[in-house]
Amino acid sequence: MTHEEHHAAKTLGIGKAIAVLTSGGDAQGMNAAVRAVVRVGIFTGARVFFVHEGYQGLVDGGEHIREASWESVSMMLQLGGTVIGSARCKDFREREGRLRAAQNLVKRGITNLCVIGGDGSLTGADTFRSEWSDLLSDLQKAGKITAEEAKKSSYLNIVGLVGSIDNDFCGTDMTIGTDSALHRIIEIVDAITTTAQSHQRTFVLEVMGRHCGYLALVTSLSCGADWVFIPECPPDDDWEEHLCRRLSETRTRGSRLNIIIVAEGAIDKNGKPITSEDVKNLVVKRLGYDTRVTVLGHVQRGGTPSAFDRILGSRMGVEAVMALLEGTPDTPACVVSLSGNQAVRLPLMECVQVTKDVTTAMNEKKFDEAMKLRGRSFMNNWEVYKLLAHVRPPVSKTGLHTVAVMNVGAPAAGMNAAVRSTVRIGLIQGNRVLVVHDGFEGLAKGQIEEAGWSYVGGWIGQGGSKLGTKRTLPKKNLEQISANITKFNIQGLVIIGGFEAYTGGLELMEGRKQYDELCIPFVVIPATVSNNVPGSDFSVGADTALNTICTTCDRIKQSAAGTKRRVFIIETMGGYCGYLATMAGLAAGADAAYIFEEPFTIRDLQANVEHLVQKMKTTVKRGLVLRNEKCNENYTTDFIFNLYSEEGKGIFDSRKNVLGHMQQGGSPTPFDRNFATKMGAKAMNWMTEKIKESYRNGRIFANTPDSGCVLGMRKRSLVFQPVTELKEQTDFEHRIPKEQWWLKLRPILKILAKYEIDLDTSEHAHLEHISRKRSGEAPV
Repeated sequence: MTHEEHHAAKTLGIGKAIAVLTSGGDAQGMNAAVRAVVRVGIFTGARVFFVHEGYQGLVDGGEHIREASWESVSMMLQLGGTVIGSARCKDFREREGRLRAAQNLVKRGITNLCVIGGDGSLTGADTFRSEWSDLLSDLQKAGKITAEEAKKSSYLNIVGLVGSIDNDFCGTDMTIGTDSALHRIIEIVDAITTTAQSHQRTFVLEVMGRHCGYLALVTSLSCGADWVFIPECPPDDDWEEHLCRRLSETRTRGSRLNIIIVAEGAIDKNGKPITSEDVKNLVVKRLGYDTRVTVLGHVQRGGTPSAFDRILGSRMGVEAVMALLEGTPDTPACVVSLSGNQAVRLPLMECVQVTKDVTTAMNEKKFDEAMKLRGRSFMNNWEVYKLLAHVRPPVSKTGLHTVAVMNVGAPAAGMNAAVRSTVRIGLIQGNRVLVVHDGFEGLAKGQIEEAGWSYVGGWIGQGGSKLGTKRTLPKKNLEQISANITKFNIQGLVIIGGFEAYTGGLELMEGRKQYDELCIPFVVIPATVSNNVPGSDFSVGADTALNTICTTCDRIKQSAAGTKRRVFIIETMGGYCGYLATMAGLAAGADAAYIFEEPFTIRDLQANVEHLVQKMKTTVKRGLVLRNEKCNENYTTDFIFNLYSEEGKGIFDSRKNVLGHMQQGGSPTPFDRNFATKMGAKAMNWMTEKIKESYRNGRIFANTPDSGCVLGMRKRSLVFQPVTELKEQTDFEHRIPKEQWWLKLRPILKILAKYEIDLDTSEHAHLEHISRKRSGEAPV
């Protein structure tokens, strides 16, 4: 990376102008994207304009198109909806309207347009671009623009960001707003669950999604619903029988409630709508259950954006500015999106085409085709849902094999969801499943019991660890552990936990030399708020902790905005791993985030204080600084607080806040529930195969490195990696992986906080094509 390239990012936008608009239905996280486009645009030297009220503002011009300043996007990050407004626009659909829009842009010298909206809005943008030169020549002929102006604005660059709560856009794993909509839905489902259990009721919930069942599908996975109706996959013709049988089976197993999720666009095989009222009437008529319907409606679009959507919006905003400023007349209009945790650029019209193909396939009743076009992630969700909801556990106790499940390390939200899906998938496969209480200590003491189907009922939405979890490592108890493996005939071990689960796995591997009993397959599912397990980009529980920190920072910022001239120093958890501090810094709009992985000196602290002193001279009179608990043994939270208090005398007040153990608590977020459920299912499928492979002369003997793995998410796929191979990727002293993907997001945090730093543009997303993405690696 040369100095010239660094310098290039700061001067990339000089002499250029960017306009940003939000169009179509609003989605939480759009403001984060607008804020990032404005700030990164200004950072590169470009002028940035807000277009108020979507395309309507583009057509009307005048006061609707206003130049943005750095401060004009302050405090926007935590607001839902879109601050610059969005409107359905008839005028822009007519050529006359597009002529006026072109004139408004040319007059202001704007040749870069960033559109945040759904597929309709993005298609409109592409039409606008393809007509651009004709529009200009018409305007010139009519004398509305000069030849000079037409020459200056000879081509229009367009980049789209998909903001839609339905997640209905092909080519993007997640659209802006989807995660927040799931947060709203799950809050409501959790609330309804408590009342339904009190009265033994059946609830039918209708969620948004006219043509796309994503919200309905993920909701049903995240709350363990009994049935889901989605437009892409209509139920079989005898679904009424099947549904009623399912509901009464769940009741006989001892459950006190039934939950049925209906997407608003649900249809049967003949394309006839299935409404929530139809489902309710069916249940009442056939089963006589007390049944209620709740239609969620616009609640799903409301509320503050989740941490994920804020980070997604911010990252996409940065990528959009880069794509615009690097654009040439020959680059196709592109969409920036997320695939796994990689930012990618995709040709806009390819995405729109595939999205349209889905609708066509559904209209032609080619439902299998529609499912395939939705992508691998959608298919995976559907497969896991079908397994957990539709397969009956075998009644006979032939018990193929015995698998034990345990939690290790500190509690993390989502552990219970992982245990639930591991146990149930195990039972579906005909295994005998045991649960171990209190981690390796319980395994040594024999605190082990058999789990049936209903043992884990209702666990999916519960925080903490129901099995109990301890940090104890197995090494000193290997003898008792071996004895219990024999006593309970354990043939496989699923270990759900943090860094201790991984080091415990290494100790079990080591112990195989001494004890044959330890030669059984085991798999580690990373679950820790710190997100510091080698072999995985994400761990179960980190998303929940991030949202907790975010909510707290929002409240603190609000307090600071009220008192003015106040700087808050907040200490987050994470051991030596700076993931939580960095990501929360991005999501909450912090001025700085101190972490262990990026060493800092007294000069850096001084620069940060100076930066805050300058900030107090602007209209934004407050500061937020995050500090990871172990970022530096001498520069403690108290030290930094004292330093800021002294240096800020007469300019700003400082306050400190240590968030502590609230970061480990709380009900798991939809992401953590869904991630944990899929990890549990994948781990159990692997386990059953591995046990079959290791079966020799009536017993299990697994002694190869690949029989002890960490199941992790890497970039775009879930992969099994032998614990022994991960050893050299680990810094054991500080309990973190040597390389961490999120460190490359730190420059974004600094730019958004107005630091004059070098943006490393080497991490750029290149234009990809959709088709490759479908056949490539398996995403989660």
